Amino acid sequence: MNGPSFTAKGTKYYHLFNISLCGAEGHKAAVCRDNVTNLPNEDAEGGQQGSSVEAFLCQSTIIPSDGRGLRTALSSQSISLADTFQGATVEKSLNGITARPELFPSASKRIPDVHFFYRSSQVTTSCQRGRNAVVSLRCNPEKTAKGDISVPSECPAGTCDGCTFHFLWESSSACPRCAAVDYHAIEGACKAGVQDTVFVWTEPRLCTGGLTLPLKRTSPCEAIDFWLKVGAGLAVISAILLVSLTCYFWKKNKKLEFKYSKLVMSANKECELPAADSCAIMEGEGEENEDEEVVYANKSSLLAKLKAVATKGNKKSGEAVQLQFSNTEKSVWG
Repeated sequence: MNGPSFTAKGTKYYHLFNISLCGAEGHKAAVCRDNVTNLPNEDAEGGQQGSSVEAFLCQSTIIPSDGRGLRTALSSQSISLADTFQGATVEKSLNGITARPELFPSASKRIPDVHFFYRSSQVTTSCQRGRNAVVSLRCNPEKTAKGDISVPSECPAGTCDGCTFHFLWESSSACPRCAAVDYHAIEGACKAGVQDTVFVWTEPRLCTGGLTLPLKRTSPCEAIDFWLKVGAGLAVISAILLVSLTCYFWKKNKKLEFKYSKLVMSANKECELPAADSCAIMEGEGEENEDEEVVYANKSSLLAKLKAVATKGNKKSGEAVQLQFSNTEKSVWG
């Protein structure tokens, strides 16, 4: 039974679903019965049984007793939602009927849901091909063997289109039997030459019945703490030695590099300038050089003449000064 709904006048009612996955000895075990026509106006107890529907899955509309002031609930509009069983599979579709697992909370990937597909030949205005139903069985070890049935939260009436009904049945009976792959061993530390091994279930546990957890196992062991300490000490000493050798060779390499640099610098100072690659004169270059020398000679002779003129003038002025100076001395001493 899903949550309550209300009519336009505020009357509360429920949708009651009866489900029989595989029937009972070839018979459809789910029965939905109406009792509205047999209820008196003042008392709802007693009376003859009304019409009933037998199917793999049927639905009745229930009006609780507190909704109309009656002593018993009213059951009406019983319909069949599943006349024939199409099959069960972990696939999402079968014979044109499609399951919608996205309407429910996500399931574990280890254990897939098993979908049971049903079809009803009853035709309605909205469902020209009849109604369909999908019951998805999900493993949940926390539930009882009977389990709980729920409808999609988006479709409180169990259907989103009026033609295909979806149900999720969570039960521990849908889980596989426990096997050795469903638990693992945890080994404890070696103490005083003894080691304990315990077994725990793999979480989340998705199995019931079958094998049980083995008892705690105790076995002798060899203490390796001493050798671990020795190995750790040797590793530390090796690391220190390696670092020391690295620093030593690095310093030695720096000294050799410095000496080599000084040797290269002293060798460069003693080297002579390299000789000319060639002393030959190419054809036609001799005449050009002669012309340049002539021009240079002419320029030098002109400069020499100017220097000579200037030198003569300086000599004459110097002689005049010397003569004047000598005459003055004579006059003073005379």
